Amino acid sequence: MGATAAACPSELIRRREAGASTLDAQSRLELEAAAFRGLVAHLQRRTDVQNIDLMNLAGFCRNCLSKWYLAAAQERGLALDYDDARKVVYGMPFEEWKTEYQRKATPEQLQTFEATTPLHAFVSGHSTKT
Repeated sequence: MGATAAACPSELIRRREAGASTLDAQSRLELEAAAFRGLVAHLQRRTDVQNIDLMNLAGFCRNCLSKWYLAAAQERGLALDYDDARKVVYGMPFEEWKTEYQRKATPEQLQTFEATTPLHAFVSGHSTKT
């Protein structure tokens, strides 16, 4: 299965809004928040899933979710730092999670990571696109 280019952010927003057109704004906001909480809870349970595997397969990881969470807080003028955002996503301080669950990446994982870098979420800081 080959890598494909992702749609631009404005196109993705248009698609999301078109799919939720029958929902009022508050309901859509609540459903999106619930989906985020479900994803975070799932990732907190699946400590066996490594961030590098998430990046290689989906182009985002727990750190990306933390950065999106932080960016949303900053857009709203809320006092939150990256460590606080990571604690929300990881369910514990990052250093604790890293010590307990993170494994050293294999050469194959690192090779795949480099090959898929153009497809990584912009927020990751890995992609050369802006």
